[in-house]
Amino acid sequence: MIPANFTYHKATSLKDAIALVQSLGEEAKFMSGGHSLLPMMKLRFATPEHIIDISKIEGLSFIKEEGDLLKIGAMTTQTEMEYSDLLRTKYPIFSDAVKLTADPSVRNLGTLGGNIAHGDAANDQPALMLAMRATVVAEGPEGRRSIPIDEFFHGFYMTALEPADILVEIHIPKAGKHSGGAYHKVERKVGDYATAGVAVYLELDDDGLCKEIGIALTNVSAVPMRVERAEEILRGKEITGDLIDQAGVAASEDCEPTSDLRGSEAYKRSLVNTITKRMLNKALERARQ
Repeated sequence: MIPANFTYHKATSLKDAIALVQSLGEEAKFMSGGHSLLPMMKLRFATPEHIIDISKIEGLSFIKEEGDLLKIGAMTTQTEMEYSDLLRTKYPIFSDAVKLTADPSVRNLGTLGGNIAHGDAANDQPALMLAMRATVVAEGPEGRRSIPIDEFFHGFYMTALEPADILVEIHIPKAGKHSGGAYHKVERKVGDYATAGVAVYLELDDDGLCKEIGIALTNVSAVPMRVERAEEILRGKEITGDLIDQAGVAASEDCEPTSDLRGSEAYKRSLVNTITKRMLNKALERARQ
């Protein structure tokens, strides 16, 4: 289908973009790469009267470690993350996810910020952010504010961002000496949304005990979700095969899938169980390297 008519605006700075959306009102939407918003517009699920293009705003594309944080600019593309030496060597969970995200033409333009700000439980990056305990930094008329990722996703396509807010960067705790992460999703075909996906990020202490753990799921609930009960099974303990099995069962029980063309509820719960266990083993192997 063809999107409904809209007026296109190009912002040259954050200040310009925020002023534009304030003047245009609630019928205006920000767009970066466009690969989340445009498909919804084509299906008439979204019909904004104004599109504010923020893709050319400078200073919002970067990947760097600074102090105790990994900082990634919201306008950083999936391709830039795919070829980042820093992410590939210290945070391979990003490589896992990016390679499963759509296709190269989408990854060349689709941004990390857009993937998160869209609030779609079927997108891949939200699960990584939840598992890694990220903080979202947004800028609006009142300045910048930080939003813990556990407080960011409010509902179906609903986030903590106000209409005039722009997501500007993401902060993630810097990888520890014995940390590792992994992500995988099952999809019907290359480029499809996940039938189910799981992100795992963990850190071991010097004695090999689980110091911190994050397990988050893709497309098996109305919002991206973290499975806290599965995490608590592992936190503070030596991770054994038996505990991994228990965590897989807990994740499959606590997720909220619905039956659709991608599979039945029971099938999706079974996938969550299997993928959770596999990603825990993969993340554990990486943490021990």
